[in-house]
Amino acid sequence: MLSAEPTQADQAQTIADLQRQIDELKAMVKDLQAAQSASAAPSALQAGAPSALAQQAPPPATTPAPVVVQPPQIASQAPVQQASAAPRNGTPWYDRLSLRGYTQMRMNQIVSGDATAPAGVSRLRTIGDGDVRDDGTFSLRRVRLVLQGDVNDYLSLYFQPDFAVGVSNQSAGERREGFAQLRDMYADVFPTGDKSFRIRLGQSKVPYGWENMQSSSNRLALDRTDGINSAAPGERDLGVIAYYTPAKVQKIWGRLSADGQKLFGNYGAFGVGVFNGQGLNRTETGGNVMTVGLATWPFELDGLGLDGQVLELGGSIMRNRISPELRSGGLSPVSYKDNRVGLHAILYPQPIGLQAEWNWGTGPEFNPVTRQIEERPLRGGYVQAMARVRQSPLGPFYPFARWQYYRGGFKAAINAPRLETEELELGLEFLPTPALELTFTYGWASRREADERRFGQAEGELLRVQAQWNY
Repeated sequence: MLSAEPTQADQAQTIADLQRQIDELKAMVKDLQAAQSASAAPSALQAGAPSALAQQAPPPATTPAPVVVQPPQIASQAPVQQASAAPRNGTPWYDRLSLRGYTQMRMNQIVSGDATAPAGVSRLRTIGDGDVRDDGTFSLRRVRLVLQGDVNDYLSLYFQPDFAVGVSNQSAGERREGFAQLRDMYADVFPTGDKSFRIRLGQSKVPYGWENMQSSSNRLALDRTDGINSAAPGERDLGVIAYYTPAKVQKIWGRLSADGQKLFGNYGAFGVGVFNGQGLNRTETGGNVMTVGLATWPFELDGLGLDGQVLELGGSIMRNRISPELRSGGLSPVSYKDNRVGLHAILYPQPIGLQAEWNWGTGPEFNPVTRQIEERPLRGGYVQAMARVRQSPLGPFYPFARWQYYRGGFKAAINAPRLETEELELGLEFLPTPALELTFTYGWASRREADERRFGQAEGELLRVQAQWNY
C-alpha cells in the first residue's frame, strides 16, 4: 500500500506534463498556420521572413516520442511549398527555344540539249541551282538548322545557317562545297505583347513576292522562278520590318496550316521594311536604303459554294538603288534604279489549285552594244497548276505543272547580265512519311546563261530528283 501512492502521484504528474505539451503544440500549429498564410503574399516571399516554427523554442527533451515526431513533419512542408513555386518570370528563356531543320539532296541531269557550248555561246544553266551543268550528278542543295523561340512575351529570336554553300576559286578556280553561310538572324519585338504586330530587326527575308517568302521546304517546285527571285536573289537582306496580321487572317491561315496546306509562312498580311539593298551577305555601299512593301489577304469562298476553298490575293512594291559587281573588279561607282511592282494570286489546292505571280519594273542590265550597264525595263512571272491527293498506297502526293517567263537583268551576277527565260516544268511530290518528301520534275527550258560574255538561247530538257528529310 505504501508503494502505490507514489506511483499514482507520478502518473498524475505525467498526465499534467502531457497536457501542457499538447497545449504548447496546439499553439505552435496555430502560429505555423498563420505564418504559412503570410508567406503566400509576394512581399513575404521577397523578404524571406523566417517561419513561425523556426522562432519557437524546441520541445522539452522529456517529451515522449509519439508527441515530438509531429512538429518536424509540419515544419518540412513550408520549404517544399516555396521550392516548388514557379519562377517569377515563368519558364527560363533557354527552355523555350526549339531546334529543327531540313536537308535537300538532289540529282540533276541534262537529258538533251545544250549541256556544253563553245566560248561565247550560252549553255543550259539555271540561276536557282548551280549544280545544273553537264558534269553534275548528286548535290546537297540545302542543309538548314533553325534555332527559334520566345525569350519572353515581348521578344522572340530566329537563327538559321545553311551548311550547303559552295565557294569558288579555292584551288586554281575549283569550286568547294559544304561551307556554312548565315541566312537568317533576327529578333521579333512585340511592343504590345500582342503577336499580331511585330517589328523584325536583323537579317531576314525581303517582303517582296509570295514565292520568295515561301520556305523552300514547303515549295512544290525545286527552285524559285527567275522573274520573281531576281528581285531579291537569296531572298534576304539586313534591315528593319514591321508586320501586321489581323486576327481574322491569322484564323484562316491557322486553319490552312492545320489542314497541311503549303503556306508562305506568317510574314504578316501587311509588311513594310527598309534594308541595305545591296543583297544577301553583301557589304552596303552608297548609303541608300531599299524600301519594300507587301500586302496579302486570304478570302474564304464558302459563300460561293466552294466550302473550305481559300483564294489569296496581294501585291508587292520595291524601290531601291544598287551598285552591281563589275568583271573588272569591285562595284560599279554608279548606282542604278532597282524598282519593281508585283501581283500574286493563290487558290489553295482543295483538291485543285492555281498559283500565279507577275512583276514589272526597271533594273540594271548589261548592254552588249555599248558594253555598259544601263537602266532597262524588266518583266516576268509564272503560272502554276497543282493538285493534292490526300491518300494513296504511296502516301499523299502533289502533281503540278509550272510555266515561267522572264526578260530582264540579273543584278546579283557580275555585270548584271540579261536573262531570257522560258520554261515548262512538270512535277510530282510524294510524302511517304511527314519527315520525308520526294520530288520528281521534268522540264523543257529555253534560257540565256547568266554571263554577259555568252549570247543566244540554250535549249534542252532537264530531269531532276530531290529527297528532303525534315527533323
